[in-house]
Amino acid sequence: MVVPELRPWRAAKPHVVRLADAVRPRLARAAAAAKPRLARLARAGKPQVAKVARPKTWQYTAGAATAGLALTAGVVTAAGPWDSSGQRTAERDRAVALGRAGGTDHGSVPGAPGRPRPAPSAGPVLTGLGGVSTVKSAPDGKALTDALTPLLKDPALGPRPAAAVIDVTTGRRLFGKAPGTALTPASTTKVATAVAALSAMGADHRLTTRAALEPDTNEVVLVGGGDPTLTARKSTDGAASLRTLAAGTAAALADRGVREVTLSYDTTRYAGDEMHPIGVDGNLALVTPLMADEGRTNDSTSGPAQRVTDPAADAARRFGDLLKSHGIKTTAPGPSKATTRAKTLATVSSPPLSAVVERMLTNSDNDIAEALARQTAIATGNRADFAGAGKAIGSQLRKLGLPVKGAAFEDGSGLNRADRLTPDLLTALLAKAADPSHPELRPALTGLPVAGFTGTLTTRYTDGASGVVRAKTGTLSGVHTLAGTLVDEDGRLLAFAFMATDTDPGRPAATQQALDRIASALAACGCR
Repeated sequence: MVVPELRPWRAAKPHVVRLADAVRPRLARAAAAAKPRLARLARAGKPQVAKVARPKTWQYTAGAATAGLALTAGVVTAAGPWDSSGQRTAERDRAVALGRAGGTDHGSVPGAPGRPRPAPSAGPVLTGLGGVSTVKSAPDGKALTDALTPLLKDPALGPRPAAAVIDVTTGRRLFGKAPGTALTPASTTKVATAVAALSAMGADHRLTTRAALEPDTNEVVLVGGGDPTLTARKSTDGAASLRTLAAGTAAALADRGVREVTLSYDTTRYAGDEMHPIGVDGNLALVTPLMADEGRTNDSTSGPAQRVTDPAADAARRFGDLLKSHGIKTTAPGPSKATTRAKTLATVSSPPLSAVVERMLTNSDNDIAEALARQTAIATGNRADFAGAGKAIGSQLRKLGLPVKGAAFEDGSGLNRADRLTPDLLTALLAKAADPSHPELRPALTGLPVAGFTGTLTTRYTDGASGVVRAKTGTLSGVHTLAGTLVDEDGRLLAFAFMATDTDPGRPAATQQALDRIASALAACGCR
């Protein structure tokens, strides 16, 4: 199995400046077009910040209907903070800067070397889904077929690639090659996991880890709540902190006059096997509701890494060490189960589900994916094991009216080769996430890596549609997928899914480049 090392999503920040040169024409048009709406969104969103101490779902999604298209349309530079309107601050600043430039070359100096011709001023703004738009009609199906079919014949894509392209505004399929064929999706499975989790729990749902005291026994139980982002590091980057939990627990014990405790940990929130069918692998720790830093033995935050053999026991041991630093003596931790009589001493909660989903998609984080799959099972009344999680994902997508025929969910991450998705389902998932009536699903779009800038697409599209394509990758040995969104030359928002199986495992780069060429051709295609 080959799963390439994934780069941390925050590594994209230094690359923002590259965007202007990479996507001059389309990005300038989209940015200037989006400027009036972004300003209105900002004015509308600012009062809410003062009123609400704990932001609600809409504040963590991508600005619902009207902002959805602007974000996905390529006014996108890098993952980063969100403002109250749901727009990434870096995207907003870049959009404003490009908007000021318009179609004029303000830097021209007589006699100076020639500069690239500036992009023309943008046309009327691309409105939200369902709104009135002056953007040209969707590409012609025959023209798309003529443009994409030769590229799909590249031998690097194997003997039977499958593909689908849809117009997100109408939901109409514009191009298909075996679009209903269920193939191994690899990590594009995470798009399905994201949509299912968001629909089952809501975008502002948080996962809580707690410490509880059993009365009369002085037993402190560290209860795993299934938060895969829990960290014991000093720098939390917004994640729940085991250090904070230990400090709060120690303070609560001191208030009770307790200085010595028996330490236990509770992992009963999940059921079934902890080991993924792929076995011991650096791409995934044991699937347990209690872990710190994903059980990594180094300082990495994403990608393959050696993991501890028992993440729950390791987290409890580290928690005990932190308690000792606050003057609380503990025993060596052992497994247990908190009773209903246990009194909560302290809690810490994850970032909202919207942020967790974005991190999962940008980094292709398998630990988060498996955690969200099991949390979806719990939220829907299914058993919190691999089978129950797969059942929950399928049922949630069915409730959303998505085409799940032929689909199979054996895990939440896509590491299982028995997973099956179709191009039709992948594009439908993306369209549903852009649907104005489902703003809670928007993180399934905003978390997609940006070509040439973030996550698993950081080093791809350097000569193609950099900054324009947003897509989830999927890579196993002999399996390559790409599913995401882009805006074509005429300003139309399209969703696409390209799937290749039985490819040459010795030439993964050739297959990735073939997929990238297809997406770049689609982005450059007016196709009328």
